[in-house]
Parts: sequence; structure tokens; C-alpha cells
Amino acid sequence: MADAPTDILMHRKTRSLELRYADGRRLDIPAELLRVYSPSAEVRGHGEGQRILQTGKKYVTINAIEAVGNYAIRLVFDDGHDSGIYTWRHLADLGRNQERYWADYERDLKQANASRLPPIGVGQWSPS
Repeated sequence: MADAPTDILMHRKTRSLELRYADGRRLDIPAELLRVYSPSAEVRGHGEGQRILQTGKKYVTINAIEAVGNYAIRLVFDDGHDSGIYTWRHLADLGRNQERYWADYERDLKQANASRLPPIGVGQWSPS
């Protein structure tokens, strides 16, 4: 399933990327999952076991989608991240194996005592 999708749609309301294929298959991948499993060195590190846990990305969105040749796309996220090149193979893997990736991500967050929620800055929140 590493073939190129025929359509790529960003759904802002659900913050998900929809990939449609010629044979009728469809994958919906949340922007948060795409962001925390970005193929960039900033997220993956520079070698095996050097992945950098991404936190506070629950509400991240995709601002732009750019074609990279005939084999990939580059996603520009609203948190400024834009260095990952998402190959068709990587996107298909994320889409097909979402449950495992989510479980791994949530386990890693728990072990790091971290959260999917963005931090609340001083002066940004006040009780009602």
C-alpha cells in the first residue's frame, strides 16, 4: 500500500488528513499523530533509539501540504514544524497501524510524566 493517494484532504474541523486511493481505500490520520511521528530528524533523532518525545500536540493542525516529487508530501504544522518528508510508505504505515502508534505514544507520555495537552502559560488561564 505504498502507492500514491489520488486525493489528499485536510479536514480542519477534525484536524485529520484524509488519503484516498484509486482502489477505494481511505485512510484518516489525525494531525497530532502525524506530528508526533514526523519522519524529521527533529523528532526521530539521528539514529536508532534517539526519538524525541513530542508533548503538548493534542490540538496541532496542518497549515499547508506541499508535494515532494512523486513520492511524498511535506506538512507544515501550526506549531512551526515543517521539516518532515512524509513518504507514501510512511503515511500508509501510520494510517494502517494507528492503534499501535497511539498506544506506544501514550505509554511513552506516561513514562515521561508528560501530556498531550499543551502547557498553560502564566496569564493565559484564570478561573471563572
